[in-house]
Amino acid sequence: MRLNDKVALITGGAAGVGKATAERFIQEGARVIICDVNEPGGKATASELGDNCTFFAVDISDRQAVQKWVEKVIAEFGRIDILVNNAGILRDATLVKVKNGELVKQMAEEAFDSVISVNLKGVFNCTQAVAPYMIHQNSGSILNATSVVALDGNFGQTNYIAAKAGVVGMTKVWARELGRYNVRVNAIAPGAIMTDMLRMLPESHLTELKKHQPLGRFGEPAEVANAYLFLASDEASFISGTVLRVDGGLVVGT
Repeated sequence: MRLNDKVALITGGAAGVGKATAERFIQEGARVIICDVNEPGGKATASELGDNCTFFAVDISDRQAVQKWVEKVIAEFGRIDILVNNAGILRDATLVKVKNGELVKQMAEEAFDSVISVNLKGVFNCTQAVAPYMIHQNSGSILNATSVVALDGNFGQTNYIAAKAGVVGMTKVWARELGRYNVRVNAIAPGAIMTDMLRMLPESHLTELKKHQPLGRFGEPAEVANAYLFLASDEASFISGTVLRVDGGLVVGT
């Protein structure tokens, strides 16, 4: 019961890593509040996980919606001990596509803006809303989802990598700014994890990606959840400002 009586917020908690993290935290004694834009999925997850899981429909790119959500959580539960900034979206495309020397396609501005809005600004919105309460408590753990691609780069993901690299930077800034209040801030950098995002890739892409996995397989959401659990717990009481790769030793090819 490493999180006994802790109150944990998890964004993007309806499915995938967010759901697995909610389940793992509940197993360790936490009271979990998840949010997601997928209302049917979020309600189904909360129902499945039982009385210690509550769902709110929240778009984390909407600053006012986030603030209202956090205030409702404080009003009902009195504190927030853990924030997991897990929510994220993909809108992959190459920066430009050229054929016979002519520009034929480029990443749409909307694709760039939407990914930055959720994957970067959403993390900012949630953390800024929660931080004052953790400061008042003189305790807290903030966990941010970045990605191995933020560290290594990846073809066709300018927007996603810009956001996830920004999350790495914010993690280190906040670890410095909030440490004096006994608030720890860390990030997880998952590799290829078998979620709906990965399953959307063509089989040929998955086959090629697996060739770069020294362990010979993709990760499972529960394996990322276990990393979040460690960093959220008192076992990681002297760890802050770090980025922990959960990638099976992924080797990025050229």
